[in-house]
Amino acid sequence: MSTNLTTTCRDLAQLLPAAQLACRLLFQECYKVGIRNIFITETYRSQERQNYLYAQGRTRTGPIVTWTLKSNHSSRLAWDIAVGSPKTLYDVTTLNKVGTVASKLGITWGGNWIGSIDRPHFEVKSSWKMPAGYKLEGKVIVPSSSKMTVQLIVEDKKEDNKVTQAWNPASPAMRTATEQYLAQAIKEGIIQSSHLQDLQNNVMTTDRLLGLYITIQQRRGN
Repeated sequence: MSTNLTTTCRDLAQLLPAAQLACRLLFQECYKVGIRNIFITETYRSQERQNYLYAQGRTRTGPIVTWTLKSNHSSRLAWDIAVGSPKTLYDVTTLNKVGTVASKLGITWGGNWIGSIDRPHFEVKSSWKMPAGYKLEGKVIVPSSSKMTVQLIVEDKKEDNKVTQAWNPASPAMRTATEQYLAQAIKEGIIQSSHLQDLQNNVMTTDRLLGLYITIQQRRGN
């Protein structure tokens, strides 16, 4: 995870378990109602980064982007989202729909706040529990890029299991094989080179890797 103050962390694994579960459930329920062009823009945020953002528009040039020095991002209980094409990045209609879904799940939505509305923001308490009548119905792919869409894999495929079970970033052989796999997909015009660069820069999450694998397989007709 990067410690650069100007770089956002989009890794769902950096959140506390309750927030991870809540986020996956939110994306699953959005998928089921047809909202699939949303993606994570930030999960965990260090206090140092929060201080850096708070200074913007105050002691540092630029527009104000936060109104607090205390954020549940730093407590690993909050995440921000944005909207992919063809909508604008913070399309109000889409964010309002996601906020409606979140409210049903007991997830706090920044769009309901008075005075300081923050529609892309969602958070839970560490004591959050999945509401009665809900469950994760399969593997939920939570995108961290606008180039991917939300996916729900209800029936696990052997190939998918191989990816999730075998992927080990610390294994030189696995890393080389994965780099070659992505490089070939880039040559075929299926994905962009930025994905391979992110893998090489150690910012590729398992969720994103699996999503890429599924996208590549689908576009190849496998």
